Amino acid sequence: MTSGEKRDSNWSLEPHHTRSMSKLGKTVVAMSGGVDSSTAACLLKEEGHEVIGVTMHVWPHEQTGGGRCCAPHDVEDARLVANRMGFPYYLLDCREEFKKYVIDNFIEEYRGGRTPNPCIRCNEFLKFGWLVKKAGELDAEHVATGHYARLDYDRLRKRYILLRGIDEKKEQTYFLYSLKQRQLAHVRFPVGGYTKDEVRELAGDFGLKVSEKKGSQEICFIDERGYANFLKGYIPQSFTSGAIVDKSGEVIGQHRGIGSYTVGQRKGLGLPGPEPHYVVELRPHDNTIVVGSEADIYRTTLQAEKVNIIAFEELPTQLDVTAKIRYQSRPATARVDLVADDHISVEFAERQWAITPGQAVVMYQGDLVVGGATIITAGGLQ
Repeated sequence: MTSGEKRDSNWSLEPHHTRSMSKLGKTVVAMSGGVDSSTAACLLKEEGHEVIGVTMHVWPHEQTGGGRCCAPHDVEDARLVANRMGFPYYLLDCREEFKKYVIDNFIEEYRGGRTPNPCIRCNEFLKFGWLVKKAGELDAEHVATGHYARLDYDRLRKRYILLRGIDEKKEQTYFLYSLKQRQLAHVRFPVGGYTKDEVRELAGDFGLKVSEKKGSQEICFIDERGYANFLKGYIPQSFTSGAIVDKSGEVIGQHRGIGSYTVGQRKGLGLPGPEPHYVVELRPHDNTIVVGSEADIYRTTLQAEKVNIIAFEELPTQLDVTAKIRYQSRPATARVDLVADDHISVEFAERQWAITPGQAVVMYQGDLVVGGATIITAGGLQ
């Protein structure tokens, strides 16, 4: 089977980077117990790399009902893959780091009325931050994951570049935009040149029991009771009832706590009237939710901060891109304006549904990931 990986002729590897990225060195593979990371480890092993499998113990399984990570059966699945392929496997305790960089941030963002994406934080600070350092302690040169993304080195730009995975439905570069050059220098994405179906087929060829295992689409540390139940134990003040107002400021109902809502939400408002209402804005400073019509949810512009650029050393003052405002959305035509070193403005050619503060806007040029930032506010069509 061939990977079907597509390369643009303008992208080529610097000779010294070719040696660094292709030599059969020691690689730590982050294994969740799922089919993608398991297959990634097997591919590297088959190529002749010295593989070390690790599972990051990020959240106590017994806490909040267990969550969706670090479950004993997932650890056992990863261990069985390592045993079958003949490489060492370790369970690494990074619960303290996960709490510091992911959980605490998740809580604070919701406290501020924003909707965060913890997977992006986990990739930046844990998988490709903390784990890269741990890999160095094991004399490993690279960290590999089962992300559907591709990495290359651009000789003209003299930079590592991140490319979309070839499987359009599964590609995951949205979650990786925050990676820095120093991190990308130590990364491998073995399954990025395959489709999900091909990965499952490969897993079957390797004789892995996880070949048909379903993946989780939810936040890994949130159990079946949902994120609101999780947050109540940390920020109970965000679950105090308050006023629901319309755009004019008139009180038209009561909410059960702003921690239970996000921009664009329709269900759970309990408001009377022939037309549905949608959450337009969360105001934690006065514990108020602003609602409007469906038309009020659409916006054409956004402001974003904490900018990270991968494709260029510096972002041009103005750049035409396609951009995504959530993982499941399709890239939309947009123009990016550099407002300050750490602040961009994005204007879309067509209106976008529920641009949400706290989420990421990720920018592309074709398969090339330009970079991304954290959304602050949305504007236009109000």
